[in-house]
Amino acid sequence: MSMTLRLLTDAIFCITPPGGTMTGSDVCRFGVLTASDRASAGDYDDLSGPAIERFLEAALTSPWEVLRRVVADEQDAIEAALVELLDTEGCSVVVTTGGTGPAPRDVTPEATESVCERMLPGFGEQMRAVSLKHVPTATLSRQTAGIRGSSLVLNLPGSPRSIHEILDEVFAAVPYCVDLIGGPYITTDPAVVDAFRPPHARRE
Repeated sequence: MSMTLRLLTDAIFCITPPGGTMTGSDVCRFGVLTASDRASAGDYDDLSGPAIERFLEAALTSPWEVLRRVVADEQDAIEAALVELLDTEGCSVVVTTGGTGPAPRDVTPEATESVCERMLPGFGEQMRAVSLKHVPTATLSRQTAGIRGSSLVLNLPGSPRSIHEILDEVFAAVPYCVDLIGGPYITTDPAVVDAFRPPHARRE
């Protein structure tokens, strides 16, 4: 089976918070992985990956960078890209987009479960609850999330509009999740997304 893997590597650094200094351990590296046969073949531009980046640009106030990947809807290609982003590139959070439906080539959840050591089904449950406010076919979504080492993998749908709707609500749980699994401290603009942490876990 041939593996289609387009490497799109963009580094976007957030401004260091006022009065602070930035070290390598302070920077949260995000991976954005698009699973799409047509986008990976160059038949059309990837719109979902940039939509995730725009959300991160608006929401994050702590230092961060992003690495993008676009792969075909092949389970081995998705798994390979996930492992590369997590283990080789050291991403603390990898957000996938696409391949979460019931069609035969929608295999992103299977790839995610294959590479993760523990699953976090609550993320998928909340994502479907959010999407059901907008479309009844949200029940067909198989989005999930999981942990590999000290990194979080989060599946999103392929629609830029759905990505925005979901991240607006679900991302509030991401910073504290990353804290608990040993990742960097992530802060957000509460006007965009009000990240939740219990009082004892806050540094502000």
